[in-house]
Amino acid sequence: MCDVEWGDGGCGEDAAPARRRRDPGRSPPRTCVKCKQGTAALVIRLGDAFCRGCFREYFVHKFRALLGKNRVIFPGEKVLLALSGGLASSAMLQQVQEGLSRETAKKLRFIPGLVYVDEGAVRGQSPAQREQTLSQMDTLMRATGFPYYVTHLEEALELPPSILQPGLGGSHKPSPSYKEAVEGFIQQQRQQGDGGTSLPGHSTQDELAGPPPTPQLPPTALTQDLLRLFQAVETPTAREEMLQMLRTHLIVQTARSRGYTKVMTGESCTRVAIKLLTNLALGRGAFLAVDTGFVDGRHGDVLLVRPMREYTAKEIAFYNHFFHVPTVTVPPLTTKRREKLSIHRLVERFILELQEDFPSTISTIYRTGEKLSPAPAKASCESQRCLLCLCALDIEGEEELALEPTLILEEPEEDGCCQAPPAAGAESRAAFIPLLCYSCRLTFKELGPLATLPPYVRAEAQRRIHRAQMMEQGQEVPLEDKEPAES
Repeated sequence: MCDVEWGDGGCGEDAAPARRRRDPGRSPPRTCVKCKQGTAALVIRLGDAFCRGCFREYFVHKFRALLGKNRVIFPGEKVLLALSGGLASSAMLQQVQEGLSRETAKKLRFIPGLVYVDEGAVRGQSPAQREQTLSQMDTLMRATGFPYYVTHLEEALELPPSILQPGLGGSHKPSPSYKEAVEGFIQQQRQQGDGGTSLPGHSTQDELAGPPPTPQLPPTALTQDLLRLFQAVETPTAREEMLQMLRTHLIVQTARSRGYTKVMTGESCTRVAIKLLTNLALGRGAFLAVDTGFVDGRHGDVLLVRPMREYTAKEIAFYNHFFHVPTVTVPPLTTKRREKLSIHRLVERFILELQEDFPSTISTIYRTGEKLSPAPAKASCESQRCLLCLCALDIEGEEELALEPTLILEEPEEDGCCQAPPAAGAESRAAFIPLLCYSCRLTFKELGPLATLPPYVRAEAQRRIHRAQMMEQGQEVPLEDKEPAES
C-alpha cells in the first residue's frame, strides 16, 4: 500500500499519466500516416493523423466504399437527397457532386435530385427569417444543377392517408443482380455513344436557367394549424418525435410523387449513436436496426439510405472547413424549459460529454448497433403494423409488459369535444391504442387532443378501425379498404 500522503506526489493528483498533463501546443508536428511526407493537419483518432490531401482521399473513399459494399443503389436509379443545410447533408451533397463529375475515375451511376423541408414555423423563425433561409437553400441547390424540390412542413397537414401504407416494392418481375444491372447500364451507355458522363432521364421539372424564383411561404392559416398542432403537444420529447415523423412522411411523399425509389439522408456516426440510445430510452429497442441501419425499407417502394453513417461529426466538420463546403444554419426546436429538455437533447449532451473523456464512446455504441437484426421490425400484414412508424406491433403478451398500465390509463379517457355515439368510436383516444406499437403509444399520450392531429393520421386510423370492425362482424371489406399485397 502506498504510504505517501495526498498532494505529495503519491497516488493523488500527480499519479496521472504524463501525457495528460502535456501541453498540446508544445508537441512537435506529426507526419501524415498515409503519405509519410506531409505534415498532419488533423488527428481523426489516436494515431490517425492525416494531411489535407490524404484526408480528402480517405473521406471520398469511405463514401464510395460504403455504397459499393451495400449495393443498394442500382445504376440509372433516381435517388433523392434529403438536405437540411447542416454539416452532414451538405458533405453528402458534395460527395455526390464529385462522384458525378467528369474528372472522377469511377463515377456514380444514379440520377440525383434534391429536397429541402422548411421547418422554420416550428423552429421559431419569423417570416423574414424563413424567407432568408429559403433563399440561401435555393441558391445552394440551384448551383448543383440537379432538379430540386422545396416543401414546407405545413404541407404535411395535407398529406394523403396512403403515406401511412407501405407501397409496393416494385414490379413482380425478378429484379436483376447488381452486377447484371451495372453491365446493362454500361452497355446502354456505349450503345448511345456516351462515355458515361451524362445521366439519362434527368428531370427538367425545375428550370435551372434564369433568375431564381422568389421563395413563397405557405398560407398563414395553414401555418397557424401547424403551430396549434405543436403547441398542443405536452412534452419536448413528443414534439421532437412529431417533427421527425412529419419530416419523414413529407420526404417519402415527395419521392413517390416524383418517381424516386431511394432517399439519401445525412445521419452521421455521431447522430446514429445518439439515436440508438435515444430510441432505447423511448422503448424502440426492437426497431433499432431499422431506425439506424444503412437501409430503412419500412415504406416499401421508397428505401431510406444513410451513406454518412460511418463518418463522425468531427470528420465531417473538418472536411467542410478544409474544402469550403457551403452550409445553412437552422435553429433547433425552441423550448421554454432549460432544465427539462427532451430525451433527445439529454442523450446528445450525455454522449458528447462522455466522448470528450472517452474517445471510443461513439464508435463503441455505433458498432454495437451494427450487430442488431432488422427482423423484429418487419410486419407481415397491416393489422401487425404500427399506424405511425410502420414497424411491427411489439405488443404480444401485454399482461407481461410495462404496456398494460398504459392501456389501463388510456381506456377510460375521452376527449371532451368527442361526445359521439358508440358508432363513431374511431374518434376516441382508446380506439387509437391498438393501432400503435409500445413506443408510439407513449408518444401518442402526449400529442394533445385528437382534433389537433394531422388529418391524414386520423383518416388512416378510421379506415383501419372500420376495416377491423367489418372483419370481426364477418362483412365483406370494400376494395378500397383491402390491404395492399406485400411485395
